[in-house]
Amino acid sequence: MQQNEALSRLALFPITTQVAPQTDGRTLTIGGCDLEALAGQFGTPLYVFDAATLDAAALAYSQALAATYPGASGVTYAGKAFFCKAVARWTQRHDFAVDCTGVGEIAVAVAAGVPREHILVHGVNKSAEDLDAAVRHAGVIVVDNLAELHRLSALFPHVETQPALWLRVKPGLAVDTHAYRQTGQSDSKFGMDPQETIDAVALCQVQGLPLAGLHFHQGSHFHDPAPIGPALDTVLDLIEEIRDQSGWTPATLSPGGGWGVPYHDDDLPHPTVAAYVGFVAERLVAGCQARGLPLPRLQLEPGRSLIARAGVAIYRVGAVKRTPARRWLLLDGGLADNPRPALYGARYSALPVHDPARPATTPSWLAGPYCESGDVLIEDLPLPEIKEGELVAVPVSGAYHLSMGSNYNGARKPAVLWLERGQAHLIQRRETLDDLLARDCDLPE
Repeated sequence: MQQNEALSRLALFPITTQVAPQTDGRTLTIGGCDLEALAGQFGTPLYVFDAATLDAAALAYSQALAATYPGASGVTYAGKAFFCKAVARWTQRHDFAVDCTGVGEIAVAVAAGVPREHILVHGVNKSAEDLDAAVRHAGVIVVDNLAELHRLSALFPHVETQPALWLRVKPGLAVDTHAYRQTGQSDSKFGMDPQETIDAVALCQVQGLPLAGLHFHQGSHFHDPAPIGPALDTVLDLIEEIRDQSGWTPATLSPGGGWGVPYHDDDLPHPTVAAYVGFVAERLVAGCQARGLPLPRLQLEPGRSLIARAGVAIYRVGAVKRTPARRWLLLDGGLADNPRPALYGARYSALPVHDPARPATTPSWLAGPYCESGDVLIEDLPLPEIKEGELVAVPVSGAYHLSMGSNYNGARKPAVLWLERGQAHLIQRRETLDDLLARDCDLPE
């Protein structure tokens, strides 16, 4: 790989990424901030999020919806991708709803000042604590199953402000993605089948519950919107049947989301957000017209495609090992802050922070410090000669890293920075040893 090929990887990085001249060479900057200086100040592993990239992704969805869907529409941010108070507050800059799964994410949204009408609660098996928090704080509860609906019907008579209810439908069709990320198939643990959905609508009508929408989701990180078409038709057929039986139609329809992003050099170029949104919007309009259904509010859940590219993980190389077949770059982070490669074989790319345009010399395997052979972040990636102590930056690290991370081997969760207009703001501090010990209780003497 030559110099220009190395720099082509910058297409995976945040939109503000530059290779800036410094006194001792050239270094990566994001949001006007020097990554080497940030690593020196805050330590590694370190995660940074670029506000401009987040804003650009939000604008891409808003513009695509405005251009292709004639009815009302909106966007829901998936808290599960990465959530903290700063990100929750950012969602309100764009008037987004926030998808919270359980009482923990609800608490973050409330602490960040997200208004009730923008808190939307998901969950396949909501606990009593989850439902209590949802009833007290949410504007919408997405009901996963009939048992949950019965529990809500018992709670609602005692509630002054009742959240709207959406029913999660299982369309029986998944998108093309890893099996662990598929959600819409007929034997999925998520949602209700068509007959259960019909029964749920009837129960809501009998009980006078505030039923307002339907939701379905087929899977996460897909790259072709075509499989959404048959699922959308299935759900619209179901709506037509429900209308004919009961007169009810949903004010809001959410066909989920989960649009994929390019993680690796081989993923470029990638289909656009506009292509995905346009497909869904046009198919929904045509489907409603064909069935004589009113256009519902279209609520999309972009998932990782809002935040993944905005995040970059920075690691320091602690050791370089050479085996007969491989060059290992051993990093100070890995499985504990990014389990995706171990969980479902996710592929990533990387660049050295210092002088990233150096020509690559040999393929490299980037692995973490943890006691698992599966603790390998990147395999067979051409990189230049890299010395111990150098920094490497892994792009597209904004989604499902920190939210799925752990304290394995006593790892402490990394610091997280928000980069905007040349300023770095600490939005999550690095965990301390005291944090690791805070939950432990001594046995009696």
